[in-house]
Amino acid sequence: MVSWLFWAQSESQNRGLPKRQLSPPNMSQPSNKPTLTPQFCFNETALRVDFLRLSRGTIDDSIIQNLNALVTPARDGFDPSSTAERQVQPARRRPIDSAACQGFKENVLFQSWQTRSDVLNYCAGVALDPTDPDLVLREAETAKDRERVVDERLDPYSGRFFPREARTESLANLIRNERGVEGIIRARTWGLVTERCGDVGVRWEEALNRWRESTEGR
Repeated sequence: MVSWLFWAQSESQNRGLPKRQLSPPNMSQPSNKPTLTPQFCFNETALRVDFLRLSRGTIDDSIIQNLNALVTPARDGFDPSSTAERQVQPARRRPIDSAACQGFKENVLFQSWQTRSDVLNYCAGVALDPTDPDLVLREAETAKDRERVVDERLDPYSGRFFPREARTESLANLIRNERGVEGIIRARTWGLVTERCGDVGVRWEEALNRWRESTEGR
């Protein structure tokens, strides 16, 4: 009874005040792109720990928490009849507003994925030619084509992989491994996203490329 009176008093005090649109407090922000230099790429701690692990941890490893943060709270106030229900639907199974899902995918998830792709592609260019890291990227006009070009140039069996020194070959191996890890992580994340947001039957590569196409002209 006391708690209900406290709620009623708070509602009375807040009545008439404009409602603020607050972003979900627990939702992660998109990953920031580091300053890209050959030195950054050759620094394995900076690349793998300070950037990749941090980005994956806050976006992909925390995807369930990020999605739960999108669940819209009740807007109609307290419903006394709700206390009669024995089972409460878990937050991870509650439906998410389609606009909130789309906003998260476009403004957080895809942006973070693309930032990681940009970093890995740049460092692949460093591995292929430290004196001109952007050379391999200039061979493709779109982000989708860059992924293909980088894969071809990093493939040790393609006949186009010519490491200049031991450290560049080591970096190339690192980038190949991290690109493989990236694919596994994104597939897992996308499976959880489609479970809550829809897009069933759409692969993460297709969804990301659609987003890329919609943003490249901006």
